[in-house]
Amino acid sequence: MLSMLLALWASRTSLFNEMVVGNDASYQRAFEAAQALMQDAELDIRGEMADGSACGAPPCRAYSSKLQFPADTQEINPLITALQAEPTRCKDGLCSRRVGRQDFWNYATATTPIQPAANADLGEVPLSALMAEGVGARYGQYTGAVHTTDAGPINPILAETAAGRGGWYWIEVMRYSDKAKSANLIMDSSTSELPLNLDVYVVFRITALAIGSRPGTTVVLQETYARQRTKD
Repeated sequence: MLSMLLALWASRTSLFNEMVVGNDASYQRAFEAAQALMQDAELDIRGEMADGSACGAPPCRAYSSKLQFPADTQEINPLITALQAEPTRCKDGLCSRRVGRQDFWNYATATTPIQPAANADLGEVPLSALMAEGVGARYGQYTGAVHTTDAGPINPILAETAAGRGGWYWIEVMRYSDKAKSANLIMDSSTSELPLNLDVYVVFRITALAIGSRPGTTVVLQETYARQRTKD
């Protein structure tokens, strides 16, 4: 009886350890996929291919009918207006500044309860709608980055394209005033303005989301990105 109990304990311990290792591996794979999506979004903003070279052919935005990043100040308002007119406030991976609750990944579907209930009137969009084709951007969609090699997928999450599976990124286009003090934005203690060297006064908030292979495994990364030009 004692030997049987010891064998049962050992088997259950082994099974538990296997579950822990499997969950951790799934999370790490999803985290790496989210990091790759974040880097892909940065390349998309800069108009570069996956190898860092300047885009000179499809699938880059400049050679497609997709929405373009503003090249000068006059293009910011028309782009944001066009995005705000979309039902999801997003198109082709570009979004207007998100309204209401910012953790939209916790608002999975239109039937997910919104807390507090007052947020329901703020135009929040469920994650399921943002995952739709033509709304969020997939890995390599605008940079030509590949997710497979001769040896197989680099990361199976990046290679996944089925509905509701894989990874996406969304880039919010946000105006940035050259009068930072009057706009109540981040201020430098010495100059009263955030010293960004921008050609176009706009900053981007990137959200990358990757869904792991195991149920409930989701990784979300966010960053604010300002495309600065190199000073002379």
